[in-house]
Amino acid sequence: MNDPMWVFGYGSLIWDPGFPVAERHTAMVQDWHRSFCMRSIHHRGTPQAMGLVLALDHVPGACCAGVAFRVIPGAEDETLVRLRDRELISSAYVEHRLTVSLAGGGLRDALTYVINQDHDQYCGGLPLEEQAQIIARAVGGRGANRDYLFATAQHLTELGIGDPDLDWLVARVAQLPA
Repeated sequence: MNDPMWVFGYGSLIWDPGFPVAERHTAMVQDWHRSFCMRSIHHRGTPQAMGLVLALDHVPGACCAGVAFRVIPGAEDETLVRLRDRELISSAYVEHRLTVSLAGGGLRDALTYVINQDHDQYCGGLPLEEQAQIIARAVGGRGANRDYLFATAQHLTELGIGDPDLDWLVARVAQLPA
């Protein structure tokens, strides 16, 4: 029997996994930080007016709370195809396996997508104000960058795993014109 397939979501996968889910748990990964460190030229921006999307940036000592999803047995191949079509639209994300700690206890090996720090879409370390200015105005193939921010922050808060940087960005972007 094959081991179950687990996927770790830290951004839009939390509220829009796009694959059949058997169970979900809040979870944590160590040495990774969720941030708007990837320029979006497809989903939330364009090459002419780039947006920003969340990515996991490797930061020793950091931690990131998100959601671990167990894929419905038998849907693993379909899920992998869907995730790759969605996440690997450019080579800015790298498919990676991380050990996630489930909130209720236990460790799982989970597939996730992390930023390639050598890619030209990587923009780690942007000041929050600069992030807000970009997010407020960018629009891509999957909609407004601000909507992505608002939905992700709302779902993190509902799960009890709010993110102070995202909360600050929500308040600031709400003040800015689209």
